[in-house]
Amino acid sequence: MAPRAIWKGALKIAEVTCPVALYTAASTSERISFHTLNRKTGNRVHREFIDEVTGKPVEKDDQVKGYDRGDGDYIVLEPEEIAQATPDSDKILDVATFLPCDEIDDLFFDRPYYVTPSTPVAAEAFGLIRDVMASRESAALARTVIFRRMRSILIRPHGAGMIATTLNFDYEVRPADSAFDDIPKLKIEGEMLELAEHIIRTKAGRFDPKVFDDRYESALAELVKAKIEGRTIKPAKRPEPAKVVNLLDALRQSAKGGGETAGKPAAKRKPAAKAEPRRKAS
Repeated sequence: MAPRAIWKGALKIAEVTCPVALYTAASTSERISFHTLNRKTGNRVHREFIDEVTGKPVEKDDQVKGYDRGDGDYIVLEPEEIAQATPDSDKILDVATFLPCDEIDDLFFDRPYYVTPSTPVAAEAFGLIRDVMASRESAALARTVIFRRMRSILIRPHGAGMIATTLNFDYEVRPADSAFDDIPKLKIEGEMLELAEHIIRTKAGRFDPKVFDDRYESALAELVKAKIEGRTIKPAKRPEPAKVVNLLDALRQSAKGGGETAGKPAAKRKPAAKAEPRRKAS
């Protein structure tokens, strides 16, 4: 089944407009999901909203949003009032500026979407915009309403199409200082530094997503299959906790066994596409 566009509108650059569609690029729909059942009857159960004071179920028409000002003092917001705060959607991806593809720190990246021309007539304008951006290694910064929220979106050329990535707002990205402040400042040098550099060189490679499997998802799939077939799966053995050893000795042992990589070997490495972003150092 062909994927369904989650958004259709127009990409607008100055006076040039191009009808486009957005498709979900990353999804969790293929993961194994479960229903909650009544163990005694085997029937599915459903959730109810219960008044925490009276203990009685609250009907849908009586459920409203509330903002807690503190100590349980709520301001009630009616659905009509919330609807008024929702921005109107003009279905326009209005490009405000162009910038280098690696200009924005990956911390601000939220969700990726594939961008395609939404009509055959739009293919020429779409291809022109994509190719010029690729040749200049540029990305477009645009804004539009998606899922009732005004979002900033980074648009980058990608193969035959483009990638649109919604961006986190500044207030959503926590400052690194809050996590890094307690890390002591140390100057590493000598044999320890040389061994660490050697280990990194011998394990150099490139990212291959097929190498990294979701072990939890695989274990769930095997568990479900075993239950269907009436088999019993023995619990997997938990790995023994790593022994604390001298850091220099650990580096020496690692250097002796170097050369293995989790991805593909460095000799097969291919240069990254020009339009792809590079993670900035913090």
